[in-house]
Amino acid sequence: MDARKLAEELIKKGAISDELAQRIINEAAARAYPFEKLLYEKRLIDEVAVANAKSAILGIPYQKIDPTTVSDDVLKLIPVETAQSYGIVPISVTKDMAIVGMVNPDNVEAQEALKFLAQQNKISLGVYIITPTDFELIMRRYVPFEKEIQQALKAINIKVLGQTTVGQKVVSLDEEKASADEAPVIKIVSSILRAAVDQKASDIHIEPQRGRLRIRFRLDGNLKEIQSLPIELCAAITARVKVLADLKIDETRIPQDGRFRTIIFGRDVDYRVATLPTPLGEKVVIRVLDPLSTVKNLSDLGLVGQNAEWIQEALDKPFGMVLVTGPTGSGKTTTLYAFLQQLNTEDVNIMSMEDPVEYFVDGVNQSQMKPEIGYTFAAGLRQALRQDPDIIMVGEIRDGETASLAVQAALTGHTVLSTLHTNNAAGVIPRLVDMKVAPYLLPPALSIMIAQRLTRRLCPKCKHPVPATPEQTRIIEETLKDMASRVRETASQKTAPFQVWEAPGCDFCKGKGTKGRMAIYESMKMTRELEDVIVKEPSEGKVRDEGKRQGMVTLRQDGILKVLDGSIGIEEVLRETEAVEPEETETQSS
Repeated sequence: MDARKLAEELIKKGAISDELAQRIINEAAARAYPFEKLLYEKRLIDEVAVANAKSAILGIPYQKIDPTTVSDDVLKLIPVETAQSYGIVPISVTKDMAIVGMVNPDNVEAQEALKFLAQQNKISLGVYIITPTDFELIMRRYVPFEKEIQQALKAINIKVLGQTTVGQKVVSLDEEKASADEAPVIKIVSSILRAAVDQKASDIHIEPQRGRLRIRFRLDGNLKEIQSLPIELCAAITARVKVLADLKIDETRIPQDGRFRTIIFGRDVDYRVATLPTPLGEKVVIRVLDPLSTVKNLSDLGLVGQNAEWIQEALDKPFGMVLVTGPTGSGKTTTLYAFLQQLNTEDVNIMSMEDPVEYFVDGVNQSQMKPEIGYTFAAGLRQALRQDPDIIMVGEIRDGETASLAVQAALTGHTVLSTLHTNNAAGVIPRLVDMKVAPYLLPPALSIMIAQRLTRRLCPKCKHPVPATPEQTRIIEETLKDMASRVRETASQKTAPFQVWEAPGCDFCKGKGTKGRMAIYESMKMTRELEDVIVKEPSEGKVRDEGKRQGMVTLRQDGILKVLDGSIGIEEVLRETEAVEPEETETQSS
């Protein structure tokens, strides 16, 4: 499609600015690169926005496709080679009508291929525009992950590849140039990487066991075995991953770290690789950093109601510290990236100090820390302050020096985003004091303290309400009773009998009963009363008392509100907030 036509329609729909569109058009022309593809690679626009723009230009409707609804019989209408070559996939078929999806309906060759299929099958055709991601997901239906692996295994000569040490065979990066022995291994690794993105896995574990090679994905926070391969493939598969990540394939005695990027389902996906020697071979863990899994706004995170209001107020301030706290794996960095995306405009200079850099964000100056050569968070923060920043993100405040520098940056007119390891929002103040930050500096520097936990979101297809048990009813009533009245009024169920939600599992969630994750939050903002507490007695109990006076929504309260509206299960909330509840009860009784 003509780049200028598409850009004009996107501008008209408010999906992109005139200035940015012109810049991307110029860059695409200079690189002889497709305008649409460049938009995706720079993560400047959503695929649906582009599909809607194409729809307006061509007069062909856009359709969102659920790949699970396309049956195997429907797939037979279009051969896999034709589908791949022309970007056409079948959606549904009746006796005399077939509905197909096309990524580029204005492609003349694709149109000719469609006419031929219609004549051959003696049917009429209906066409929808679909996104590149939906196209790739339907293509996966032609050759499922398990089938791909089995086909690759059949092609492997185990005797050739069954080496006991990694590094005796270097696997080519280019599948077309690979030898006959190497190609199946490349196919297996490629299939694993694509399946991880398809299933929205956050991590891939490749683990040598006695007699087999175990492949596990971390899905919604839990590890699940998805494939078992012959142990003889351990060396070859590890070597292939090392080649992709530009690691030393002949070094098997020490751990190594690396990363690589590839295009999957029409978007660039980053993978972070870590190897670890074990007596059975090298274990490999690959972190999947898919831009599609990043959140776009605060509500996607699970930030709603009062928490969202307070945090938005803090982000709107021209300076001050926004600290996110919680245990490892609670989604703190994801929350910071969501804040960054909201603050990332052309009129500000954003610097980020990260270890490691997880997602590359266009428009943000991201710097990778290297503690082994002395480039720590503290050293990086000092340099960032010399780069004329407006907003600074520090991946984690780990020591007193970094804490002091971050406070000074906030006091000198910068917005500082960072994370800290404490149990709850009230623990931020005593933790910073423990790091030797002068208490009198905290009130003017701190804007808001946020604590969070991750919970699994119930599957929207199979969840259903059930009556709360007597014990669950007691917990819900106690939680609602302790809420501020303005917050309590937002609850979807205000009095007993209460209903909670369960999800038994279905095809859509692959029997898990959950689909994705959602965070629960508590936030506490700086007030004049909290300033008095910090100067006189900055203990966690006193700080939490002030939070209660503010009408702070606690982690458990936020969780119960989400339980009542059917977003998450009550067991999840009770498990994730159990550690903070005794402290909460103690404070209330004091």
